[in-house]
Amino acid sequence: MAASAARSAARRLLLPWSARLVRAPGAAQRGVHVGTGRCTVSKAATEVILNVPETRVSPLENGLQVASEDSGLSTCTVGLWIDAGSRYENEKNNGTAHFLEHMAFKGTKKRSQLDLELEIENMGAHLNAYTSREQTVYYAKAFSKDLPRAVEILADIIQNSTLGEAEIERERGVILREMQEVETNLQEVVFDYLHATAYQNTALGRTILGPTENIKSINRNDLVEYITTHYKGPRMVLAAAGGVSHDELLDLAKCHFGNLPSAPEGGLPPLPPCSFTGSEIRIRDDKMPLAHLAIAVEAAGWADPDTIPLMVANTLIGNWDRSFGGGVNLSSKLAQIACQGNLCHSFQSFNTCYTDTGLWGLYMVCEPSTIQDMVHFVQKEWIRLCTSVTENEVARAKNLLKTNMLLQLDGSTPICEDIGRQMLCYKRRIPIPELEARIEAIDAQTIREICTKYIYDKHPAVAAVGPIEQLPEYSKICSGMYWRRE
Repeated sequence: MAASAARSAARRLLLPWSARLVRAPGAAQRGVHVGTGRCTVSKAATEVILNVPETRVSPLENGLQVASEDSGLSTCTVGLWIDAGSRYENEKNNGTAHFLEHMAFKGTKKRSQLDLELEIENMGAHLNAYTSREQTVYYAKAFSKDLPRAVEILADIIQNSTLGEAEIERERGVILREMQEVETNLQEVVFDYLHATAYQNTALGRTILGPTENIKSINRNDLVEYITTHYKGPRMVLAAAGGVSHDELLDLAKCHFGNLPSAPEGGLPPLPPCSFTGSEIRIRDDKMPLAHLAIAVEAAGWADPDTIPLMVANTLIGNWDRSFGGGVNLSSKLAQIACQGNLCHSFQSFNTCYTDTGLWGLYMVCEPSTIQDMVHFVQKEWIRLCTSVTENEVARAKNLLKTNMLLQLDGSTPICEDIGRQMLCYKRRIPIPELEARIEAIDAQTIREICTKYIYDKHPAVAAVGPIEQLPEYSKICSGMYWRRE
């Protein structure tokens, strides 16, 4: 249930594809060999193979979407994806969404916490939840035969949680301890600082868990108000994958979620606007052995067509750790440089997407003496993407991206997550062949143009913690965002 797990997941490759198909070059000329002859794939046949197994989608009258993929397994994952996270909070109630996620497991009007835990255990099931900046998710993994019970339990904890005062006080302490644990995870700390400086004075700049003073003051009325405001049918998706009958799932949704309120007359609360600011935050602590820093530019939102080229560019930069067996021979040029020059302990590129914005950049862990050189080579590699990346490199990155995409959909839970997220972002599940076609359509010229658009001569957001005396001044970092002939 920790928010840190959700934030780590958000930085993984989460298939943030746009809703516009980019046709692969030469697609019209491709055919299928049949014996010694050649025939062109018909449009009908192409449509049939686009998504196997099919993702079926059905709306309820209150706006809730029901989406599922039946792969015939003996187990399944079913969950409720809600378009409501910490971004919809304000300074006063920041932390409410995450607090509410914790309270969902503390008992309902028909089940005590003990009853809920015993029922889940006796089913051999798993019940979990997480909160991110834009979404809250509750999901269960169970035998396919137990799908009705799993859906009923999810509906019960979402709609009938008692939110008892004693449980609220107990969970307050749990969340405060969780916050202390997050503070020891320096990667999480740096990414929170990165959001704080990149999205200053906006909702995305606040943390998911909220400040300590809020956790100590959030009360039952705050939780009820958040549910009343945001837990509406049009903001929810009931998603399932594994051994799932869509018709059965739809009937269960009508039974258990049909009474959820739809959008009010005035409409749903709008998405709070968030603007990017090129800036920095430095927390110097020379007692720490290593420096942890992140540098990022503003990237595209989930539905922007530029997101796919940015994901390929992200794959081109790659990641590296000293524990890797290779380095000099890896495809990532930055990994080769970092390994040969002993410039860092590790680095990882990221592309974090939100509805209307995103962060594209690199997180690194360095010795104090190598920070300056590492930042220099990172920026040099970024500029190379804008000016001289080659077709061979892009082809290799595209293959790696497609492999990662497929590997991340191994199992009912990641598939269910993919369905739920894509339904919230695009109102549909984009088929794998369509995603592959979009990736395949990208060439080196596309990467150079898109990287120039988002990276070249832009002011980045920088967050650094630790012994960072050697980190270049912000103006120097900005001057490294464009190419100067020497």
